[in-house]
Amino acid sequence: MVNPPPRSRAEPATLPATAWAVLGMLSFGEELTGYEIRKWAEHILRFFYWSPAMSQIYAELKRLEKAGYATSRTDVAGDGRPRRVYAITPDGRDALAAWAADAPIGPPVLKHGPALRVWLGHLAGPERLRQVVTEQRDRAQRLVEEAEYSRRVAATGTGWAHAELVARWAVRYHEAERDLADRMLADLDELAARRPSG
Repeated sequence: MVNPPPRSRAEPATLPATAWAVLGMLSFGEELTGYEIRKWAEHILRFFYWSPAMSQIYAELKRLEKAGYATSRTDVAGDGRPRRVYAITPDGRDALAAWAADAPIGPPVLKHGPALRVWLGHLAGPERLRQVVTEQRDRAQRLVEEAEYSRRVAATGTGWAHAELVARWAVRYHEAERDLADRMLADLDELAARRPSG
């Protein structure tokens, strides 16, 4: 069996976008454990891309190590327990920069459960539809508040200017989602008013 030729530094490995997202969290210059990567993902990344399970994070870290884009070592935590920390390699930084600059960008994929329920509204009662949309509106408002908190935290960090911009975008995105849900509630009321009674 013939081994494939080694990749040049200018040719990034073919990886899923989730792997690039994990590598991106390592690109801010700190060594991180898988748990810390998960915390970072929950802090900002979940507002616009992904909220990973720990199993996904560790799978992507293994993939990144195999590609030569990340390294790991055993470290001792403050409580004396051993832990594995990960860091980006120079090849990983180069590949991530190339991917961020040149990879094709597809459109966002929208899977909107509440909209799907309204679409099937002929099978549900108006009270249930209002409940679904009201829950979505309230969830969007909570995300506005959480994204604003993340934005404020990012604004205090050195080198986090772009993370702060994305958190600001997330605030606006979820404000728009909240406002769309309010409009949908008004639309549902209008539809109910047009239906014949009896």
